[in-house]
Amino acid sequence: MAVLPVDVQGVSWPSEAQPVLRNLTWRIAGDGITAILGENGAGKSSLLRLVAGLIRPAVGTVTWRGATTPPAAIRWVAQQPQFLRASVATNLWFAALPLPGRWSAKRKRISAVLERVGLAERANEPALRLSGGERQRLALARAWLAQPELLLLDEPTANLDPGATAAVERLIQEMRSSGIRIVMTTHHLAQAARLSDEVVFLADGEISEQTPTRQFFAAPKSVAARRFIRSETPWWFRLPE
Repeated sequence: MAVLPVDVQGVSWPSEAQPVLRNLTWRIAGDGITAILGENGAGKSSLLRLVAGLIRPAVGTVTWRGATTPPAAIRWVAQQPQFLRASVATNLWFAALPLPGRWSAKRKRISAVLERVGLAERANEPALRLSGGERQRLALARAWLAQPELLLLDEPTANLDPGATAAVERLIQEMRSSGIRIVMTTHHLAQAARLSDEVVFLADGEISEQTPTRQFFAAPKSVAARRFIRSETPWWFRLPE
C-alpha cells in the first residue's frame, strides 16, 4: 500500500495538561529529505514516531494516503538500533522473511545491500561486535532491504565520530537518490544544511517554520528558529536580530 501523502491533522500527544505536541498539522509529500530541528524536548522524536505509526495521537489523526493504518512501506531507524545476537547476514535474513518474492531474489538483494553499505566482508561476524557507525550502516541496510517509500531516521549519527558520520551521510544521500522519501531528526545544524531539502522547525510542540533549507539558514522567519541557530553556531556566525 502506498504511503504518501502522510497527513498529520490537529495532533496533540500525549494527553497530559502540557502535551509534547500541540494541535500540530503537517503534510509529508513529494520527494527529497526533510530535517526536523528544534530544542531538546521540542517533540522531534515524538513526531517521527507518530508518522511511523509507533504511537497514536491523544487528539487528532495521522493518515497514510487516506488510510488510518500505517502501511508496510515505511521504515523507521532508531537512534540506537537493536539487533539479534547473530551474524550481520542473519539479521538481514530475518528482516527479509516478511518481504515478498523468492528466496533466490532475497539472497541477491541481501548481498547487494551489504555491498552498498560496506559490510559485505563482515557478513558472517556477530552484529553486536560492530562499531557504532557500522551498526548504523547495518540498520540502514535493514531498512533499505525493504525498499521503503518513506524512511524515518531518528538522530542517525548521534555519538558517531566524523568519519562514521560521513559514511552514514553518504548512504542517506544514496537512498534519497534511489527515490526514497526521507524524514530525519538531527541536532546537527551542519548536517541538516548538507543533507536536507527542507527544514521543519519545532518549538513548544508546534511547527513554527517549514521552509526550504537554504532559505531557513539564510533568513529564518520565526524568532524561535533565529534563537536556535544562534545558540548552535560559532561566535563568529551571526544572524540579524
